[in-house]
Amino acid sequence: MYYMSKKKILKFITVLTMTVLLLFGYSVVNASGQIPPAQLPTGSLGSNTVDIRTTTESATPNTHGAFRARCFYSHMNYDDPIVFPNQIGASHLHTFFGNTKTNANSTYQSLTTSGNSTCEGGIANRSAYWVPTVMTATGNPVPPSFLLVYYKSFTTSTVKNIPNALRMVAGSSKAQNAQDPKVTFWECRNPSNVVVGTGASIPNCPKNSTLKLRVNFPICWDGFNLDSTDHKSHVSYGVKGKCPLSHPVNIPNVGFLVQWNVTTNSTTGWRLSSDMYDQSIPGGYSAHADWFEGWKPEIRTTWFENCLRGSKDCHVGLLDDGEILYNRVVPTRR
Repeated sequence: MYYMSKKKILKFITVLTMTVLLLFGYSVVNASGQIPPAQLPTGSLGSNTVDIRTTTESATPNTHGAFRARCFYSHMNYDDPIVFPNQIGASHLHTFFGNTKTNANSTYQSLTTSGNSTCEGGIANRSAYWVPTVMTATGNPVPPSFLLVYYKSFTTSTVKNIPNALRMVAGSSKAQNAQDPKVTFWECRNPSNVVVGTGASIPNCPKNSTLKLRVNFPICWDGFNLDSTDHKSHVSYGVKGKCPLSHPVNIPNVGFLVQWNVTTNSTTGWRLSSDMYDQSIPGGYSAHADWFEGWKPEIRTTWFENCLRGSKDCHVGLLDDGEILYNRVVPTRR
């Protein structure tokens, strides 16, 4: 008769449990409570070139200035180079766009000199953009379809260019109830693009609809610090659109619009990886976003001067100088 050792029995039970969980659509975590890298959704390889082409398109004059950058899903990991620099695996699960090498060790130097980019324009924009990962009711991470980044100016005469290496966090990963809708806001649209749900938490979206998260960053900077201890004090939302004396420099408003395609029957039970509160409370209250500037300065200056300072509404990638950023790489997963 064959006898199994206790160690072999435990290993067999572990493998069997993991197999059953995977068969029923549940995500499997390791001893640290993290999903192994091999089970995380893979993203676009990105581009390793500056992807700019000529165009006959021109921007529309506007009372405000606006430029848009579109980026596709790159990767997921448990890092946060702003909140937990140089601490691999110290954060909740994040979904990244832009620089394909963004991790806990990322710096302005590493972002601007290495890594491909999943943004239109390729390595013209190696900025790092990330949000907490959306999880299904069974704990599976949901890869987003894209991120649209808005750079806007509401006071074109006083707005200043974004400083190299600026980084910011908007929203609160600790929130357990509704945040200011001017900072974070959820929305659901059906296949006909009709809004069918909104709120501070993840709305109940039907299958084939799109779930959207909007996050707005501050528009005022203290003029000296590229970061701060709490990663928020060096910037401010201002008062009635005007910058306070403590943060006198008006910078462009950075806004995220992240979209997920709903392929399950609904979003019932969906949560954010940062929703560290009672599961009886709706998911999504802890919505937040991080942004680490990594543009080629000359490209950023072009759209800043032509679109934001020039009081023009430039659509996605349009530099309004006869050129446009484009996506050379098909944004499918590797």
